[in-house]
Amino acid sequence: MVKAVLTDIEGTTSSIAFVTDTLFPYARARLADWIAAHPEDAAPILKDVPGNPVETLTRWIDEDRKETALKTLQGLIWAEGYADGTLEGHVYPDAAEALRRWHADGLNLYVYSSGSVAAQKLIFGHSNAGDLTPLFSGYFDTTTGPKKEAESYSRIAAEIGLAVQEILFLSDSVPEIEAARGAGLKTCLVDREAGAGDAASFAEITL
Repeated sequence: MVKAVLTDIEGTTSSIAFVTDTLFPYARARLADWIAAHPEDAAPILKDVPGNPVETLTRWIDEDRKETALKTLQGLIWAEGYADGTLEGHVYPDAAEALRRWHADGLNLYVYSSGSVAAQKLIFGHSNAGDLTPLFSGYFDTTTGPKKEAESYSRIAAEIGLAVQEILFLSDSVPEIEAARGAGLKTCLVDREAGAGDAASFAEITL
């Protein structure tokens, strides 16, 4: 019996294009200025970034690297854009509807994304479907572990306090699904392009 749903964001609840075409360019364009304007906040984040920090971070953005320092910094930059209304988080209508329905049915909902926890809360807190953060019981990012490793999902289950088979993981990524399945979680591959997964949309997911 499923007692909790753990969901990915990019390509699952939200458009990949929103991340790649809106969020990434927004952070890239403001990276150097933000670091210069917030030296005390930036210092602990940049301590593990090799070489010229701006050049390295810019390259990591272009490469879509899942580096914790980059994801943390991006989240801080995006926070300003969400706060002033420049950014609005994208969430698919079927995902928003399903999340609300599952929450109302008593399921605990969690997020596991390569984006920082702060960034996760921003996209759901300032979304085109309204503030969805009250629906979630917790958030996990790369500080928990890589998303393509089974051990990361075992850690999440332990922190949630449920048996692995009581958690359903949703993602558009086959390697992530395989890792979660390897840890014993129930899984569903969300296929937004209809053809590669077990479900074409959230509307077709059965718990």
